[in-house]
Amino acid sequence: MKPPKFEYHNPATVDEALTLLGEHGDDGKVLAGGQSLVPLLNFRLAYPEHLIDVNDVEGLDYLRADNGSLRIGAMCRQSTLEHSDEVAKGWPLLTEAMTYVAHPQIRNRGTVGGSVAHADPAAELPVAFSVLDTKFHVQSTRGKRTLTADELFVTHLTTAMESDELLVEIEVDAPPAGSASAFVEFSRRHGDFALGGAAVLLKIDGGKCESAAIGLLSAASTPVRTSGAEAALVGQAIDEALATAAGDAASAEIDPTGDIHGSADYRKHLIGVMVKRAVLSAAERAG
Repeated sequence: MKPPKFEYHNPATVDEALTLLGEHGDDGKVLAGGQSLVPLLNFRLAYPEHLIDVNDVEGLDYLRADNGSLRIGAMCRQSTLEHSDEVAKGWPLLTEAMTYVAHPQIRNRGTVGGSVAHADPAAELPVAFSVLDTKFHVQSTRGKRTLTADELFVTHLTTAMESDELLVEIEVDAPPAGSASAFVEFSRRHGDFALGGAAVLLKIDGGKCESAAIGLLSAASTPVRTSGAEAALVGQAIDEALATAAGDAASAEIDPTGDIHGSADYRKHLIGVMVKRAVLSAAERAG
């Protein structure tokens, strides 16, 4: 199919893009990598009157470590994040999560900020960012503000950003010293949307879990942290039985929606298994 008619805008600066968003509001849509938006346009599931292409906006495609934090410009390509040695060393959870994102052609064009703004609860990056306590910097002609994952993700494909706001930067603090992470998911074919998955960040000291952060894919209408599974691990020596208990706790907290690919009960069980696998993998990496 062909997309509906729209007026195309190609701003060169952040200020120009923000002015356009301020002028057109709900009638405008930002085009970043286009890997999600273009299919929505072609299937006539999105009807923007104005398409604001930010691919030529200067200064939004960076990736750098700065005073212990990773700063990612919203237009940084997913493949840049995937292949960064600096990210692999300091933020290995993001590197591992990227290996599950679609296919190389998609990652070459798709942007980190676009994946976040699309807010698909089955997407890998939003869940990984939620585990890493990420800050999201958004901007409009009215000013700037910073949102946490809990504040940003509202429901399926919906964020707390206003229609005149643009995501400009993603800031990720370094994981605690001595921590280890793991990312696992299950899909019908590699590159398909995940039927369930888990991102885990553990800090283990003296053989016991000092802190735990566990995020779930395809478990709710947003990326979700599982407080029950996290609490089950803290203060304990992690073994298979404890990892199973954490998976059971995660399953008990969620009420996923079933579809043609799997019932709600199937997804609950699957996500519990994914949590167990991710916990064991992270614990093994922590030594």
